[in-house]
Amino acid sequence: MAYNPVEPLLERICLGIDCGNDAGSLQCPTCLKVGMKNSYFCSQDCFKKNWNGHKALHKSTGFYNPFPTFSFTGSLRPVYPLSARRIVPSSIMRPDYAETGVPTRRPFLNSTKVTILDAQGQEAMRKVCRLAREVLDIVASELRSGTTTDYLDEVCHQACIERDSYPSPLNYNFFPKSICISPNEVICHGIPDQRKLLDSDIVNLDVTLYHQGYHADLNETYYVGDQAKADPDSVRVVETTRECLNEAIKHVKPGTPIRQFGSIIEKHAKSRGCSVVKIWGGHGINTLFHCPPYVSHYSNNKSVGVCKPGMTFTIEPILALGKSRDVTWPDNWTNTTLDGKRAAQFEHTVLVTETGVEVLTAANKDSPGGPISMPMTDT
Repeated sequence: MAYNPVEPLLERICLGIDCGNDAGSLQCPTCLKVGMKNSYFCSQDCFKKNWNGHKALHKSTGFYNPFPTFSFTGSLRPVYPLSARRIVPSSIMRPDYAETGVPTRRPFLNSTKVTILDAQGQEAMRKVCRLAREVLDIVASELRSGTTTDYLDEVCHQACIERDSYPSPLNYNFFPKSICISPNEVICHGIPDQRKLLDSDIVNLDVTLYHQGYHADLNETYYVGDQAKADPDSVRVVETTRECLNEAIKHVKPGTPIRQFGSIIEKHAKSRGCSVVKIWGGHGINTLFHCPPYVSHYSNNKSVGVCKPGMTFTIEPILALGKSRDVTWPDNWTNTTLDGKRAAQFEHTVLVTETGVEVLTAANKDSPGGPISMPMTDT
């Protein structure tokens, strides 16, 4: 799960037309009665001013777009209602934010103070990362046209529970689901809903789980169907992002400056005509979901520190076909490209060893997905 150390936790955005103010806890009472979520307004006056347009939502039956006045940048739209929050058995160990939504420990990611795991901690990370890989593969195996992202969330949640693990995204800073699912122009942090995947989609599955006190984090971008695999631009952004991650990992070893990974990634991205989305980066991960070091994915960055044996962190570049600028939906999570063009991301959790690197979340020989060649085009 990508991290931005600069931006604070976003406030809710008022649904008033052309308002854009932060909203408090005021919600439309009719929406609450019919089970519609995220209908927040900044004030009673703003709510009354927008009532005539807003009340049309109450006449909707079945699925609906909760943000009808928002200027979406691409063709993707949220499809609500969201399903109810999934239950985690009380017997499963939980992170500190599971109930409150707010992590009690939030270290500065620009700090040079990093956690060096002992042999026991390293073994715990190997175990949780193996479990996370299993969960990602299970969810990816369910990818097909017509499947809803909410169903994939259910699959992920159940797979975590079966492994005596807590799905780390669930209620992390109030994220409502157990996995981040980001199709097409969504950069990251897409909320699973009732939208059905299309054969032409690319989709990122971002899995993080918490097992016996440790987190693991990984993600991959997949082609939903043959139409996606036949689209040169989709293949270019997906395969270039995959290659960027692999190239950066080759340089993980004791003494490598953390800032160096960004130069490696951006150089390869530019060679393929892709841009690096700069606001999100990799992060340390162990008993904390996000901790130092912060790993920037672009050149001339200011990430601090060097690789040391016993460090565990993620590298998770996000590339876009167009410009790297972004916009966030009013759900305060779904981050999309500003120009509506497609983006892709890949992520591994790595362990720095005495001689190099161990990719803790590496794919297995039978893992779904994997690289494909550029499609042939008519000349």
